Amino acid sequence: MPLIKHDIFINAPINVCFDLARDVDVHTVTTIKTKERAIDGVTVGLMENGDTVTWEATHLGVKQKLTAKIIEMEKPYKFTDVMVKGVFHSFTHTHEFIESGTGTIMKDIFYYKSPFGILGVIADRLFLEKYMRNFIVKRAKELKRIAEKMEPHQYSFLEKSTL
Repeated sequence: MPLIKHDIFINAPINVCFDLARDVDVHTVTTIKTKERAIDGVTVGLMENGDTVTWEATHLGVKQKLTAKIIEMEKPYKFTDVMVKGVFHSFTHTHEFIESGTGTIMKDIFYYKSPFGILGVIADRLFLEKYMRNFIVKRAKELKRIAEKMEPHQYSFLEKSTL
């Protein structure tokens, strides 16, 4: 089961980083290259513990749907989502936030298991693990860009206009 870990420092308060990471609208902005959009469950705004969202996106040239559920939330330090339906056999994605100096360290910890047994293991080694790592890193960099361009007066309410 591949494990992808990524840490990034964001020069913004922890509550801002936490809220941006669980905002459906922000997610669509940070995944623009895969054309992700929420089509069921929570489709706008902030996700809470127990919420589900179904994403439609194009990955590796294939349009696909994936439903994820938030199974754990400790505001503003951590939340975990798991796949309940989709192309993977399974995945667990934990998002952690740690106050650090003038900002926040955001940590992504992503475990996944590919479908198709040994063929999935081969796909992981050939391309899938690298693809997933790049996807997580690019999304984190976009979230950092959004958070760091926000003005303090925008922190209390995450407006689409700030994206």
